[in-house]
Amino acid sequence: MADSKKDEFLDDVEAAEAEAYAAETEEIEADDVEADELAALRAERDELRDRFMRALADAENARKRADRERRDAEAYGGTRLARDLLPVYDNLHRALAAAGDQEGAEPSPLIEGVQLTLKELRNVFQKHGIEEIAPQAGDRFDPKLHEAMFEAPVPGTRAGEIIQVSTVGFMLHDRLLRPAQVGVSSTPAS
Repeated sequence: MADSKKDEFLDDVEAAEAEAYAAETEEIEADDVEADELAALRAERDELRDRFMRALADAENARKRADRERRDAEAYGGTRLARDLLPVYDNLHRALAAAGDQEGAEPSPLIEGVQLTLKELRNVFQKHGIEEIAPQAGDRFDPKLHEAMFEAPVPGTRAGEIIQVSTVGFMLHDRLLRPAQVGVSSTPAS
């Protein structure tokens, strides 16, 4: 009987060792599963963080773009109207030039009215950021601001100098509304 207790005891020890081994194996497997789940959760977190940061950057870019477009609309929204008013300015200016050709002691009320209208139009232009480009004869031709209407060799000038201004140009803030129309010297360099 002592042997049977001994055998029972050994069987119990073996069973306990087997249970401990199985529990340890399950624990290791559970740790592996938890590690895999943890790695998957970290990967998902990183992906969601990346998507969130991209969405945040997109929203910030959209806000900046909308702000820039709003500022441009405020500054340049009246471009078409301003371009449509330029011929009015030109006609008032021509009317005064034609009236100035007549010799007279005192300007007539009509001429004074045209002068006041032109002055008021200039004030409105200035208020809205429209500036006149008025080159003078002898200035250098700038293709960014001037439009060459003709070229002519004029003695006493250098090639590329403005020799005549046909029509003044206009800028709206930093954008060209209309280039000044000019004649340019083509006199070759001597």
